[in-house]
Amino acid sequence: MPSRSPQAPRPSVHDAAKPGLRPGQTAALAACADAFLILLFAAIGRDAHQRSEIITGVFATAWPFLAGAALAWLVLRLWRDPLRLWPAGVGVWLGTVGVGMILRAVTGQTVVLPFIIVALLSLGVFLLGYRLVAAGVRRLRSRRWQA
Repeated sequence: MPSRSPQAPRPSVHDAAKPGLRPGQTAALAACADAFLILLFAAIGRDAHQRSEIITGVFATAWPFLAGAALAWLVLRLWRDPLRLWPAGVGVWLGTVGVGMILRAVTGQTVVLPFIIVALLSLGVFLLGYRLVAAGVRRLRSRRWQA
């Protein structure tokens, strides 16, 4: 008597037509979005304080935060589900700010309470905000496909 193995559900016609990215593409885009938003945070901050050296200055300000984000991505393996608010969004946000501030302190850059608060708020809005928008879009798309 042949053994019957459970079969995976067959994809429906609608599943094949669903638009979307492969997981690797989603992770790459999310990592690029995180890096872009961290650079934007640094650029806005430098502009607000009327600092010179536009391009090199932005990178000099941003590198500790970029390193913090990269470390969060690696430690938490965020490429598995990079658009989730928890743990991906919260992890990259707190890792970016926490490690970024430590690296700034170690390298002699300014770390004062008002800057920490601004960084937490700004990077929270940036790094969590687009993930909230992505979650909303995914929810809307899934409702449309279910209808």
